[in-house]
Amino acid sequence: MQSAAFRMEEPLSSEASMRAEPCAFVLFGASGDLARRKLLPALYRLALEGYLPPESAIVGAAIQHMSTEQFRASMREALERSPEAGHVDETAWRAFSRRLHYVPMDISSAEDYRHLGSVLEHVDREYGTRGNRIFYLSLAPALHAEAVRHLGETGLTHAHSPAWVRLVVEKPFGTDLETARSLNQGIHRYLDESSVYRMDHYLGKEMVQNLLVLRFANRIFEPLWDRRHIDHVQITSAETVGVEGRGGYYEKAGVVRDMLQNHLLQVLAMLAMEPPSSLSPEAVHNAKREVMASARAFTPERIRTECVRGQYGPGHISGQPVPGYRQEPGVEPSSRTETFAMLTMRFDNPRWAGVPFYVRSGKRLAQRLTEVVVQFKDGPLARGTPNQLHLRIQPDEGIALRFATKAPGRAVHHHDVALDFRYGSTFGTRLAEAYERLLLDCMLGVSTHYVRNDLVERGWELVMPLLEAWGAAHDELPLSTYAAGTWGPAAASHLLEAHGRCWSANQA
Repeated sequence: MQSAAFRMEEPLSSEASMRAEPCAFVLFGASGDLARRKLLPALYRLALEGYLPPESAIVGAAIQHMSTEQFRASMREALERSPEAGHVDETAWRAFSRRLHYVPMDISSAEDYRHLGSVLEHVDREYGTRGNRIFYLSLAPALHAEAVRHLGETGLTHAHSPAWVRLVVEKPFGTDLETARSLNQGIHRYLDESSVYRMDHYLGKEMVQNLLVLRFANRIFEPLWDRRHIDHVQITSAETVGVEGRGGYYEKAGVVRDMLQNHLLQVLAMLAMEPPSSLSPEAVHNAKREVMASARAFTPERIRTECVRGQYGPGHISGQPVPGYRQEPGVEPSSRTETFAMLTMRFDNPRWAGVPFYVRSGKRLAQRLTEVVVQFKDGPLARGTPNQLHLRIQPDEGIALRFATKAPGRAVHHHDVALDFRYGSTFGTRLAEAYERLLLDCMLGVSTHYVRNDLVERGWELVMPLLEAWGAAHDELPLSTYAAGTWGPAAASHLLEAHGRCWSANQA
């Protein structure tokens, strides 16, 4: 185990270092839902706050035929509906809209990529983008490989120094280990790994980015961050929504592909990794890779005894009746797709030997909540709730430390109290959305909070035994039903009880 005497000798960032170079930002899938709800509002906020250089331009590309003026009008409408964008300032919008252009494109047409190249040459001359380009693939996963191949074959991934080209690939990155490896190989034919940014928006959330500072800038935490002091860790991502009309998609995905393989395993890696040798992107990625390499594989016995899957049935959310998963449009009446999963992750290394990490995610649960709870071992006089560190990722980002104190009076009565920090009330400023942070990082060439190729593949390696077991034609493993509006199947609580543990107080 490395020494905990880690010093943050390199700043994570500074205002002076957050001035990006001009570039042409090419957004494939520009007419899609993600672009309208998240990406364009994030780019607008970056422009509004002065992080997007005035020489930059944004080129939308999608199959729909529309003019640049129609695209601008569509994006204005999207901004007005977006809570992330806030109030649309007329002066700022006029300046921002002049940077917006649109190119109708068929992803499978090489001629359309050549036309895109001509448009980008024009953009370089008109705006002074210096040949710097970001290609953002907000596309269906099945189209990623073809888009990369055409970009490479038409020379659009080649940059003349000192210009640069970067590729952002929206999740999911592949649908299993084989497709993820194939996509990585296809990308590396045209781009070095240093130019590839695999998006996982959870890594842009304030509390997730705070994990590095929390662990390695606070002497009170890192010496306790091991098996000698921590009993177990719970990582929960709970949603109250169902599949929201995406039943057909969810039938092929399930919660393991949708949430655990990417978002929650990345959070897990940051919680469990050893102190990196520095705060450079490569050092942080290497530390995450090392700890995930020590994650114990899921054998058939572990899948049976340390994992739980469930599927929501009819119930109530906010007092309103909602249908069960099998009653959702596009879902098979006999579907065995999991909408809830809990995995017991274990690391075979000196720091975490014997410490379980319970990772769970589900739809139609009792509360919208993403939280990490680190439960420490009992002290010699412990009574009641153990010491817990709650890291709230969403909503109301913050940290709470629960501990025991003596209640007033002559008798010694233990009382559970909490020191509670909330970003909103402490700093009183608007928190940037995850996509704002991550898009700016890409423009700056900082990949710390993106996902490297080996980490993507390791995530798939870990969950493939589960996906294969739960997707087998003669799958006889339990699929527990839970009522919508609860905290999931009883089997999850029973598993914890068998380990002598229970859910943290606010997840009961």
